Amino acid sequence: MTFRPFIIPDIEAFEERAAIMEYGGGLSRKRAEDLAAHAQGFESADRYWEVLADYVIHKGFK
Repeated sequence: MTFRPFIIPDIEAFEERAAIMEYGGGLSRKRAEDLAAHAQGFESADRYWEVLADYVIHKGFK
């Protein structure tokens, strides 16, 4: 079994990076969010939002 440390999502960095890539780089919002999520170690923006929501609801990881 491989231990994978939990990553705490950084919403400010995520939103800023996605906005820069979308408006400054001309990427679609989806592509910009995927890349911003990947920069934080998440496989996609969908996974990023899933982990963030779980973290907020439970105020930490299980």
